[in-house]
Amino acid sequence: MFLAGCSGDDSGGSRGAAEEAAAPAQVSLAVADGSTDVSPVVPLEIAVTDGELGAVKVVDGAGAEVTGTVAEVAEQEGTAVWTPEGQLAYGTSYTLTASASNADDEEATASSTFTTVSPAAVSTPSIGPLDGMTVGVGMPIRVYFDDPVVDKAAVESHLLVTSSTPTDGVWNWWSDSEIHFRPSQYWPANTQVTLDANLYGVNFGEGIWGEKNRAVSFSIGAKHVSIADAGTHVMEVYDGDQLVQTYPISAGSPDNPSYNGPHVVTEMNRERIMDSSTYGVPVDSPGGYRTPVEYAVRISDSGEFVHAAPWSVAQQGNTNVSHGCINMSTERAAWFFNFSQPGDIVEIRNSTAGDLRSDIYDWTIPWDQWQAGSALK
Repeated sequence: MFLAGCSGDDSGGSRGAAEEAAAPAQVSLAVADGSTDVSPVVPLEIAVTDGELGAVKVVDGAGAEVTGTVAEVAEQEGTAVWTPEGQLAYGTSYTLTASASNADDEEATASSTFTTVSPAAVSTPSIGPLDGMTVGVGMPIRVYFDDPVVDKAAVESHLLVTSSTPTDGVWNWWSDSEIHFRPSQYWPANTQVTLDANLYGVNFGEGIWGEKNRAVSFSIGAKHVSIADAGTHVMEVYDGDQLVQTYPISAGSPDNPSYNGPHVVTEMNRERIMDSSTYGVPVDSPGGYRTPVEYAVRISDSGEFVHAAPWSVAQQGNTNVSHGCINMSTERAAWFFNFSQPGDIVEIRNSTAGDLRSDIYDWTIPWDQWQAGSALK
C-alpha cells in the first residue's frame, strides 16, 4: 500500500505552454515631424530598439525620392544616419520614412516630414592663397566674408586645415568678417596645405547661411627670410638656413621710419610708380612725390617696398633716407626681386617706428594672443 502511493509529473506546470511574444520594434527619428528651419546638413538619425532597421526612404515635397546611404553610428548602438549622395536644398520639404522588424518579423514604421531653412541670404567667402599657388613660409590663410559673422564658433569649426607636414596652426578672427590661420612658427618649407571650408548648411547668424563648400589647396615653397636692420643699414637674405646675401640698404628716414616686425611679401612689380597720394600725402605737397622705380617687392599695404633706388646708393649702408621703403642698388634689387615670392618674410628691426600694422601683420602677434583670437578657445 505504501509503495503504491500517489505518483505524478514533476515538470512544474502544464506541457506546451505558448512561447512569450517578442517585444515590438520601435523606431524613432531625431528630426521631429513638422520641424521647420532645419539645416540641410543636419544628421538624419534613426534609432531602433527591440528590432533591426529595414528600409529607409527620403522623398522631397513633390514625392521624388532622394538618393542616399545609411550607416550605423559606431558610438551609439542601435542608431544609424541617413546621408544624401548630394545635398538637401534650402527651403524644401522632405519626408523621412524608416521601418524596423522585431524577432517575430513584425514591422514598425516611423515617418517625419520637415522643412529646411530658407536663408535671408547665402554667403561664400573669398580665400587666399588661391588654389594651386606656391607661396612662402610666412603666408597665412585668409578668409574674407561679405557680411559680419555672428556665430563665429559655428563658422570656424567648419574651416578645416590639413597639411602634409602637421602644424599647430590656429584660426584668429581679424574682424567680424575676416579670419586668418597660421602656425606658431613659419610654415615648414615644401609643405602641401588644404583648406576645406565646409560652410554649406552652416548658420552664420542674422539669417545668413553658407552657400556652398569650397576647397583650396596650395604649396609652401622654399624658406626665404630676410632681416633688414635699420640700425646697421644692412639686409641679410637667407635661403633656408643659409645666408646667401648681405646687402647695404637705406630704410625709412627719421621723418618716415619703416615699421618694425616681420613683413609678408604680397606683390611684385618689375616697374612701379611710387605715389605719396596712395597713403594720404598729396603729390604736390612738400612731402609728396611721384617716382618711378624698378624691382618693387611689396611688403605691406602701408606703402613699404624693397626696391631699386639708384639715387640713394651713397646713403645705402650708412643712413636712412627713404619714405619707409628698403632702398637698394638696382643690381641688388633685381637679384632680390628674382629671388622673392609672395609669402616670403622681410623682418625689419631697430627702426624708430612702432610695430607693423598692415593687412598682414600676423607674425607680430605673440602666439598666446593669437590663440586667444579663436572663437573655439
